[in-house]
Amino acid sequence: MDSRELAYFVAVAEERNFTRAADRLGIAQPPLSRAIQRLERRLGVRLLERTSRHVSLTRAGEVLLKEGRKALDGLAAAERLVLRAGRALTVVTKPGGDAGLLGPLLDRFAAHPDAVAVEVVICGIGEEPALLRDGTADLALLRLPQDDLSGLATEELLTEREMVVLPRTHRLAGRATLRPADLAGETFPRWTAQWPGTGPVIRDTGQVAELIALGRMVAVLPESVARHLGRGLATVPLDGRRTTLLAVWREERRDRALAALVRTAAEVAVTRSASATSAGSGVVERAVTS
Repeated sequence: MDSRELAYFVAVAEERNFTRAADRLGIAQPPLSRAIQRLERRLGVRLLERTSRHVSLTRAGEVLLKEGRKALDGLAAAERLVLRAGRALTVVTKPGGDAGLLGPLLDRFAAHPDAVAVEVVICGIGEEPALLRDGTADLALLRLPQDDLSGLATEELLTEREMVVLPRTHRLAGRATLRPADLAGETFPRWTAQWPGTGPVIRDTGQVAELIALGRMVAVLPESVARHLGRGLATVPLDGRRTTLLAVWREERRDRALAALVRTAAEVAVTRSASATSAGSGVVERAVTS
């Protein structure tokens, strides 16, 4: 089947109506019906059950709809990647999600022989993998754990402590360290609307700082984020907990500029780790050897 036939079928399957699908595609209904019939004959299976008032999917149609959406998304992503080849690379991260690496990374990469222009996109929480998969972004900086990194390649950059961020007046604010059990009964932020719990849904780090300062919640954050939330807050290490920053890209990518950007990110991570160690802070550790 070709991509046009697949797009025709997906439109009909999603609309469950030939007239609405034809309007969506900007074509007349008779050629759309004929295209679907040709597709069914070529595949040798019935994809749709039709009546005068209703269109439904057969089991084969349900499978083709699921896989067809993936194929069309892949084609669209490939087109965006091809159009951007040789142009700027796009790096995506959430607010405060780069552990301070992004500025030094951009400066160092600009001097690399394979450097190209780099655009930076600050996205919402949890959006990075989708932006990589649909071709909007070339490289993401994100943290473990992640629910699904299938189809993506990763390079571990930095590991740092997790900190509990509290109002200065909180009963636990004076502790040297905290254990997870110490936080029982506390209200925590929800990083997306689907996140479990009853705390407020968070959209940016400024919102986190305000709500903690007001005593509405506490949060567990990477040290590089926790230390820069603002005054009026206490930060206490969470015993034994670490978080790892990753460089992530589509695993099929092989272009030299992207490879150079990833290598530069790893080099900057090594430099930052060495600086933190010499300063005696112990904030950042290198997660992998270069």
